[in-house]
Amino acid sequence: MSANRTRTAGAGPEPHGEARLRDAFDAARRRTLALTDCLDDAELCAQHSRLMSPLVWDLAHVGNLEEIYLVRGVGGLPGVRPDLDGLYDAFEHPRAVRVELPLLRPAEAREYIAEVRARSMAVLADTAAVDDPLPRDGSVFAFVAQHEAQHAETMLATHQLRQGLPVLTATAPPRGEAADPPAEVLVPGGPFTMGTSTDPWALDNERPAHPVDVPAFRLDAAPVTNAAYQAFIDDGGYDDPRWWAPEGWVHRQREGWQAPLSWYRDQGHWWQRRFGGFEPVHGGQPVVHVSWYEADAYARWAGRRLPTEAEWEKAARHDPATGRTLRNPWGAADAHGDRANIGQRHLQPSPVGSHPAGVAPCGAHQMLGDVWEWTASDFTGYPGFRALPDKTYSEVFFGSDYKVLRGGSFATDPMACRATFRNWDLPMRRQIFAGFRTARTADDD
Repeated sequence: MSANRTRTAGAGPEPHGEARLRDAFDAARRRTLALTDCLDDAELCAQHSRLMSPLVWDLAHVGNLEEIYLVRGVGGLPGVRPDLDGLYDAFEHPRAVRVELPLLRPAEAREYIAEVRARSMAVLADTAAVDDPLPRDGSVFAFVAQHEAQHAETMLATHQLRQGLPVLTATAPPRGEAADPPAEVLVPGGPFTMGTSTDPWALDNERPAHPVDVPAFRLDAAPVTNAAYQAFIDDGGYDDPRWWAPEGWVHRQREGWQAPLSWYRDQGHWWQRRFGGFEPVHGGQPVVHVSWYEADAYARWAGRRLPTEAEWEKAARHDPATGRTLRNPWGAADAHGDRANIGQRHLQPSPVGSHPAGVAPCGAHQMLGDVWEWTASDFTGYPGFRALPDKTYSEVFFGSDYKVLRGGSFATDPMACRATFRNWDLPMRRQIFAGFRTARTADDD
């Protein structure tokens, strides 16, 4: 294949110039404060699940990382509170014990992150040359902004696990001019460009771009719905070890899983708890809060499998008509309302077919937004991987312990939602906003 048939179509949005970076930092901070100002100090300091940090830890942690990498790192300035580094080091203190630490109180944490932000924006102003749209160390600024945005999704997951009356409100996702997706789509075989070397917002594990030859396969045209998953439950899928990986069966038995996290049955009907409220399970929405083990078991029960990470990305980005690799399913532009359900606007997935403007060239719907999608792949570095800003962001997680998720969710910030973005988690985790779609090889026809 000639080189021009594997090029990336558009490097993406405007590079990380000063104005764009400031907007990104402002958006992330608004979300951080919205998720913490809605609770009193007692709830902010409480641990709502051993799987999650107290929200007050997240509140100060985002500021501490910003201080380390921008104020002291890029700026070379004296620290605001260097004494906090150990306290808010995610590797030094597991989530389950952070509630026992002498954390900053909420008012102190808010003052701290405000002071850090003032200094880091001064560093950005000094760093951004008037005639250069790409500030020096711009990738580090982009990393820090996305780090806070990612913690907003983590904090929203804590809100979902929190017991108590609702404190968050959002409208239901509009269905708009909904399409009726087919059951599956064909993704032709051949090479495509995976990852990126040019997107200025890409994190280290998305780099570098490299060719991957993917055999033809068929992919669910939309994420697996609640109705489809309920058929797995009704057929005894949770009680049949044939469908489960050995480790998954152990977890299912030990934890007593019988349905996705937050589902419960009442008078013969399935209900779900969502951010403190209760509602019937919507059959047309993508299933959410399932582990990799559950997704894998469903796929086996359905006579299919989870797609590999390369298959998922090819389906989301590759245009078989032109041979070009796009930044997102629709092209170079960022995700927004009519293309994807992202940004915590609706606090629930959209029914399948709700975003026809975001359909990928292969015909797959909702590849970005709504729910993270588990893949079959372990989390590893691409050929030529280089850690940025250091090994602690991605490299320390490489290996067979973690599975890759793709596509973002309704809780993901737009700045961290693109077709190259890679998420990862342990295969038993269910508190994240994760669903899945299944695949099969084209030879199975």
